Formats: sequence, C-alpha cells, structure tokens
Amino acid sequence: MEAMGERIKELLEKRGITQRDLAEKSGCTEAAISHYIKGDRTPRASVLTKIAIALDTTSDYLMEGIPVDVKDELGYAKKLIARNVSQMSKAEKTEILNILMGGDDE
Repeated sequence: MEAMGERIKELLEKRGITQRDLAEKSGCTEAAISHYIKGDRTPRASVLTKIAIALDTTSDYLMEGIPVDVKDELGYAKKLIARNVSQMSKAEKTEILNILMGGDDE
C-alpha cells in the first residue's frame, strides 16, 4: 500500500515543484517536508490541509489515497474490493454484485 510520503513525492514530481517550494507554499520547513516524505513524521491536520492545498489535492488523498476525481474512483474501488474480498461474506459479495449490476439492494 502506498504511503502518504510516496503520494507527496509523486505529486511533487507531477506538479514539477521542489520540496523547498512545497515548504514555502505550505508554511512548513523544508526539513519537516522531508520527514513527511520519508514517513518519519505525520503532519498535524492543519499542516496537512496546507500541504494538500499547495499540491492541489485533498487531505483524504494524501492520508488514505482516496482519489480526487471520478476517473480514479473506479481504480480505488477495485483495490479496496481486491484487498478485502477474502474477508467478505457471501452476502457482502452478492451486495457488491447487485450494486454493479444496477440493482436495488433494499
């Protein structure tokens, strides 16, 4: 599973900005950003929000990998199901199939 630091690093590369740029935009020190990327530390909620804004994403994406746009949601849903399918009951699997087939589960 991808960690928050990896997601930050990926977004830095995608946006073409440096750790220093992110530090300036988010009001953190460059050292703090480095620790977040390495996974040594986790930012407080207020700092996480500033980092997310600076990276044009959401805190949910940084912390949990929850996609920002609809196109990525399908991939996220597939990962969640694949990760948990062995622990799901037959009824839960049937419920997912019903949702996928457009059926009403109520």
